Amino acid sequence: MLVLVTSRDTANGLSLAEFDEPRPLANQALVSVQATSLNRGELRLLAIRPDGFVPGQDIAGFVERAAPDGSGPAVGSRVAALVDQAGWAERVAVPTDRLAVLPDDVSFASAATLPVAGTTALRTLRHGGDLAGQRILITGASGAVGRFQIQIAREQGASVTAVAASRHDEDLRGLGAHLVVESIELAEGPFSLITESVGGQSLARAIERVAPGGIIVMFGSSTGELTPVGFRQLVPGHEGARLQSFAYYTSGPDIGADIASLLALVAAGRLETRVAMTVPWTDIAQALDALRRRSFSGKAVLTMTG
Repeated sequence: MLVLVTSRDTANGLSLAEFDEPRPLANQALVSVQATSLNRGELRLLAIRPDGFVPGQDIAGFVERAAPDGSGPAVGSRVAALVDQAGWAERVAVPTDRLAVLPDDVSFASAATLPVAGTTALRTLRHGGDLAGQRILITGASGAVGRFQIQIAREQGASVTAVAASRHDEDLRGLGAHLVVESIELAEGPFSLITESVGGQSLARAIERVAPGGIIVMFGSSTGELTPVGFRQLVPGHEGARLQSFAYYTSGPDIGADIASLLALVAAGRLETRVAMTVPWTDIAQALDALRRRSFSGKAVLTMTG
């Protein structure tokens, strides 16, 4: 089968290669991949992984061979899944607890935007407990995770302040943000929950705005900058506040169940998936370039056209 592998010998760091077919374990279904989406974290993986590595985490397709142990969906089922790697391939072996069946009216492209970004949004917000009536702050709000966070928080009754460039104001308000500010300095706290993905001075300013006993969930650092943190930043005024790091791969089981809950929201028209661009997977260089330049809001989707 064909896969996209890291390759230092090409301009975009990737090349098509022939790999052996996956050999699913007892609890794994063989999925024929129809669509996959790009995540910013994969840009870093492309830079640090050795030649021959197969990236890809978000996949949507259909079950070509059901799991031998009888778990999971049947052959022919349309599914979405989150895998740790090897998603940029024609076929992938996927543990059945990471699979979710697609509702009939959700496309492969739409479903492919959800696994990493959607479950990250859902699970970071869970750190805030019952969000009804809470004031929460979302930095980096125009990104894929931020867009999902706004919508999920809205569904749960929170009041959302989003930090994003002014050109995103109307869009993010339409998703459910009560207020959109261009810089975190303009966000008037305190906030009981802050989701922080920018790092550097953004994280420092977030600490100044967290409520006593509140929580800041750090799930990225798009600036790459470090943030000095000391006792006096938290006391007085923010007593009992916590800094919590988040990575999806250490966030616990039931990924498939969470993807299923997100797909149900999409099918009900209560969660928008933004497919900003769709290209054949052989044209991945175009999508990677757009992702690096941050030239779109939403997700870039690759279709597996063979």
